[in-house]
Amino acid sequence: MVNFLWGALFVLVNFSLFLICYRAFGKTGLYAWVGVATVLANVQVVKTIDMFGFVMTLGNTMYGTIYLASDLLNEKYGEKAAKKAVWFGFFTLTMMIIVMQMAVMFEPQPHDLGHSSLQTIFGLVPQIALGSLTAYFVSQFLDVRIYTILKRLFPERNQLWIRNNGSTAISQLVDSLIFCGIAFAGQYTFDVWLEIFITTYIIKFIISAASTPVIYAARNFKFKAEE
Repeated sequence: MVNFLWGALFVLVNFSLFLICYRAFGKTGLYAWVGVATVLANVQVVKTIDMFGFVMTLGNTMYGTIYLASDLLNEKYGEKAAKKAVWFGFFTLTMMIIVMQMAVMFEPQPHDLGHSSLQTIFGLVPQIALGSLTAYFVSQFLDVRIYTILKRLFPERNQLWIRNNGSTAISQLVDSLIFCGIAFAGQYTFDVWLEIFITTYIIKFIISAASTPVIYAARNFKFKAEE
């Protein structure tokens, strides 16, 4: 119950910070959010928690906001802007992997306090990174494409929830399958792996549905000069 209540607050804080970032920095803020969220989600995913008897990883909330950002960019600025955000997130994730893998290779001095922790977190990065990069690349571009199609099929302003949830429901299923299939292969027994896969997708879907009011609110933000 503690994890559930803390998780609800965690989601609220993530969405609030997302809205603040967009309100304060506009379109540029969305690109910045994608970059930061991509890195943070891949750090958080190392941690597993128990909620209602199921094993799940952290990072799903933060990762879900990446879809929120790309869908908002597609909604207000077009498919080209959304694709640019996807490439930006891909670059920041690749940069994090390269830089941190080099960082942990430095020989620590005898009284170092941080090396073992960094080694624990980023030592798992290569396999997680391969899964994350592959899943991110496929699912994000799939999300952008599906959103564009749904935007043509359901163009009304009040049909935004269909575009948002329809695109993410499909793309996040693909994302979860690719990521869990690569990142956690050989790390857990099959039953634990299956729990992580199922809960990962369910949490992502819940986050997507919960983000609907957020994208409606963000769409109505007005800026003096749109980028």
